[in-house]
Amino acid sequence: MSDLNGKIALVTGSARGIGREIARRLAAQGASVCINYATSEASAESLVEELRAQGHAVFAHRADVADVSQVKGMVEKVVSEFGALDILVNNAAIDPVVEMSQMTEAIWDRVVDTNLKGTFFCAQTCAEEMKRRGSGKIINISSVHGNTTMRGYGAYSASKGGMNALTRQLALELAPHRINVNGVAPGVIEVEKYFTDIPWYNRDIEGRKIPMGRVGMPNDVAPLVGFLASSDSDFITGQTITVDGGSSARFFLWQKPLLVDE
Repeated sequence: MSDLNGKIALVTGSARGIGREIARRLAAQGASVCINYATSEASAESLVEELRAQGHAVFAHRADVADVSQVKGMVEKVVSEFGALDILVNNAAIDPVVEMSQMTEAIWDRVVDTNLKGTFFCAQTCAEEMKRRGSGKIINISSVHGNTTMRGYGAYSASKGGMNALTRQLALELAPHRINVNGVAPGVIEVEKYFTDIPWYNRDIEGRKIPMGRVGMPNDVAPLVGFLASSDSDFITGQTITVDGGSSARFFLWQKPLLVDE
């Protein structure tokens, strides 16, 4: 596990799901962490209590990343609390499933404003603090939907495809400041909403569709983020790495996993 002692991290959308596990990981590696949330206050506070009980420096801050003024206020709070900012994980996102014919301007704008605009302005604001520090790490949590998708994910896939392009753009612009910008694109990663918002979800059935033979978990994603946040990744920038158990490498929709003992 790479050492992040003395580093300051902001993880957006980290009260639940993948972001929650990323916050845990960065704290375990030694970073001081700001847990951002928009609506899940109870979940954010429970994570703060958990991490503080383990001796980690952490606090929660409510902010909607789609609102640039709130983003700036959040970054100011991080610097006020911890004195600097070294790591940004752009994890906050929404993914309503809406068929093309049913898409409204309000839904489209909300998805793109949160997932793409929020990513850009969080990066822009945090980069200014990182420049003062002389280095930094920005990790954008994208999705396999940025490259290959399914019906109903028009706004979401557009936002994640835009995030992949933005990752490359930011990497070029920030490289002279020794700020690395990379992306992580998860596939099927089981989080709370799978059980509350997806009535047909079945772990075993979905796992059999994936070459590795199982669905992913948040702790399949967090170690990669921890690596990209560390000095071990200093010569990696502008990349988006997929974490999907091999799903996007497969042409057909279903194939029996090849097991070692077969």
